[in-house]
Amino acid sequence: MIDALPFLMLGVLAVLLFSGLPVAMLLSGIGVAFCFFGMALGEMPLAALYNIPPKLLSSLQSSLFYPAVVMLLFMGVALEKSDIARDMLTCLRVMLWRAPAGLILAVLLIGVVMAPAAGIVGASVVTLALIALPTMMKNGYSAETATGAVAAAGTVGIILPPAVMLFFMASEFRVPLGSMFMSTVIPGAILIVAYIIYYLGLGILRPAPVGDDPIELPKGFPAWSILFTRGLIMPFGLIALVLSAIIFGWATPSQSGAVGAAGGLVLVALSGRFSWALLKDIMLATSRLSAMVFFIIMAAAVFSYPFRYFGGDSAIADALRALSLEPWSMLMLILGIIFVLGFFIDWIEITVITLPLFIPVLSALDFASHVGNGPTTMLWMATITALILQTSFITPPFGFALFFLRGAAPDGVSLVQIYRGILPILMIQLCVIALMLMFPELIMWLPEQIYGKIRG
Repeated sequence: MIDALPFLMLGVLAVLLFSGLPVAMLLSGIGVAFCFFGMALGEMPLAALYNIPPKLLSSLQSSLFYPAVVMLLFMGVALEKSDIARDMLTCLRVMLWRAPAGLILAVLLIGVVMAPAAGIVGASVVTLALIALPTMMKNGYSAETATGAVAAAGTVGIILPPAVMLFFMASEFRVPLGSMFMSTVIPGAILIVAYIIYYLGLGILRPAPVGDDPIELPKGFPAWSILFTRGLIMPFGLIALVLSAIIFGWATPSQSGAVGAAGGLVLVALSGRFSWALLKDIMLATSRLSAMVFFIIMAAAVFSYPFRYFGGDSAIADALRALSLEPWSMLMLILGIIFVLGFFIDWIEITVITLPLFIPVLSALDFASHVGNGPTTMLWMATITALILQTSFITPPFGFALFFLRGAAPDGVSLVQIYRGILPILMIQLCVIALMLMFPELIMWLPEQIYGKIRG
């Protein structure tokens, strides 16, 4: 009976995920319920319950990256709430106004800055949708083209440093954070370049008609300087400063996060929009996002306690090994499971619940002839997993980022139009993933140039 309990826990969780209840509530509730169920069956002593509070504390102390997560969320919220993102859109529109599909290119570049800071997929997509979609549609872009661009921009940033997801990936796969950051730069750059080429081609073949929201060009050098500084140099400079501090070892991740948070406030003050009401709004929004992230982490610790007590982690690993698949087939199976899970739940739940079950199996796969030693292989797998999650979030019909986009879109934009707009983006994503699987050098080259080969 005890051997079946872990699988029963997963089955109950899978069913209740569709209930609409908060994921953290489900995880902790199922964990506690199965503790009592195990005691009723005589499989778990009452004293085992006393281990839950220490598990909660250890779940928050298990990674030195967590303090940086809160401060980077603060930075992202500050940029969004203070309308600095709108300044960026205005600045980039001015710079690209002669380029075909210049407004779309501006949105893509904003996504590079905003999405890593926002950290949560839904927040990234909604923020960009609210800022850019009305302007794009006023300027004559079709709903398909506009929503596809927003979905691409809102999700590509979550795999680019200093994306919050990369902190968790580095922790779960046990690879250095700096190497994790650098491993996603070339794949992310290839994605962005591919998006730009696609939308440039689309803009040349099907130019958007001029809408009723024309650009007002700045007049005089001082006006240009203010616009360029406030809308481009300051936000991009802040991201570059945070990244450089982590990559080159000038500061710890937590210290770099503090620089980002402080820099976000400085940018708000320099924009002339600082007020105590705005600061309160930023702090409340950051608190809500942080509470959601860490509540899920703590709830996952409660869920995993009885799951592991009943041997669930070893049972999953044994079940996968019993399939006797060769390494490529096993990797594709696990990536496929993660891909499907990304349709329904955010990356936080996947990284803290699902990945710990698969890591022992992934670490045992032999890709030495294709990638390199064990730590190198884990970094390659971590990057591929991040790309898989990013792709699943925008895959019709279940990609949940698309539902966030639909909720934030203007009236008249249908889900079918969003699906049509995202299909070319999805094809680009899949091609890039295939490229990274076939040529791991594209992932490993930059980390090895900066840090050298990862030693086991």
